[in-house]
Amino acid sequence: MSYELIAAVDLGSNSFRLQVGRVVGNQIYPLDGLKESVRLAAGLKADKTLDGASQLRGLAALSRFGERLRGFDPGAVRAVATNTLRVAKNAPEFLEAAEAALGFPIEVIAGREEARLIYLGVAHTLPNPRTQQLVVDIGGGSTEFIIGRNIQPRQLESLYMGCVSFSLRYFPEGRIDKAHLKEAMVAARTELAAIGQTYRDTGWEEAVGSSGTAKAITDLLELNGLNPDGALGITREGLQALRDIMVKAGSVDRIHLEGLRADRIPVMPGGVAIMSAVFEEFNLERMTFSDGALRLGVLYDLLGRYHHDDLREATVSQFMNRYEVDRRQAARVGQTALNLLRQLDPACSDDHPDAQYLAWAARLHEIGISVAHASYHKHSAYILANADMPGFSKRDQKRLSHLVLAQRGKLERLFDVIEDSREWMLVFCLRTAAVLHRARRDSAFPEVRVGVSGNGYRLVFDSAWLDEAPLTAAALADEKEQWASLGMTLRVQEKRSP
Repeated sequence: MSYELIAAVDLGSNSFRLQVGRVVGNQIYPLDGLKESVRLAAGLKADKTLDGASQLRGLAALSRFGERLRGFDPGAVRAVATNTLRVAKNAPEFLEAAEAALGFPIEVIAGREEARLIYLGVAHTLPNPRTQQLVVDIGGGSTEFIIGRNIQPRQLESLYMGCVSFSLRYFPEGRIDKAHLKEAMVAARTELAAIGQTYRDTGWEEAVGSSGTAKAITDLLELNGLNPDGALGITREGLQALRDIMVKAGSVDRIHLEGLRADRIPVMPGGVAIMSAVFEEFNLERMTFSDGALRLGVLYDLLGRYHHDDLREATVSQFMNRYEVDRRQAARVGQTALNLLRQLDPACSDDHPDAQYLAWAARLHEIGISVAHASYHKHSAYILANADMPGFSKRDQKRLSHLVLAQRGKLERLFDVIEDSREWMLVFCLRTAAVLHRARRDSAFPEVRVGVSGNGYRLVFDSAWLDEAPLTAAALADEKEQWASLGMTLRVQEKRSP
């Protein structure tokens, strides 16, 4: 399915943003945008929980976004959450209310996935994307660093430092002095030291800043003539002049510069300190600014998904190569699992999300064998839950992990993990397919009929085949017990050949 209008929602640590775009061919033209200064990271308490005030600010913003998105098809909207909701312990509770306010699912994305999407957005706005770029995106709670050429990133990293968190930590109540500014810059350079050598070895031809902090600094330097010789963008000399003005003022409330927006004042010191550290660590002289950012990258990623250029497919194939998956066995299990799903839900086409996740789970269900054959399903599940998987959100990965973990062994251990009946149906399809293909043979496979039976499932086999497969019959008998442990039934019936 294709859409004329698509939308991205970015739940950042400082601001929440909505971008609506019009699709023309393979290009997206921004049509409408909303921004709310939520400062979610400022509500992150010492115990890593979000306070009530920040949650209310976020929910109010999402309610307004939800009104703008009313009438949009679910497939035309993608909402992503970043660092603060990655670390907040009560993020699940907030996200439940947030999804209700917005009216659409919200994905919490990993740091490197955030970096990938940022680069995708920036790359579509660069005048010469063939140049190798260093992209720096200072957010409220994290900063992403990417080196890439065209739309292909070569290095991706996300560091736990942002304009909100640094402003709160090093400039309490907005006070600014030389000692605290130096301390903040040293702390940022300490974080950067972990990636500095690798990035310098990779190299770049141009440095590009994206998102709110880079935009705010660019505006301040250009509008106030702080760059030498009227240079555009961010310069080393301009940053030094801006730091001198901040220290002389002594407080954010006493900084009076053209272009300094009210919503940026509280977080400016932290952002300037981090940007200054980036210039020092990477020995930069100048940085240009790009309007491309996370939300534009989300839009292009969404466009690619329904144009069948889904990065998740490439990631699954890469994992199959990396973990040396038996592709013939994965294909056997996948084909049978999807056949069972289509019988249980004839409306579930190949591009339906449930069919996609079932197919991916089948292709990846044995990656844990590369770690150890014993309990390989547990190793597979762990990898899928914790690895960097470009294109997949943390929720996506958790869903895959649960499906793969449930492929064998005791089902009752997942009773509190999988609550949705639809998810149990996918588990049934994958688990049954794995049982039926345990012999790992390409020999003729009998017709299997499946249906819903009361609060469980019914499998119907040709009696002659089942008589000749005692191992499979025994495994299916064990399956009856496993489903019974959940209070569900599995009936295995024989169909006599005429």
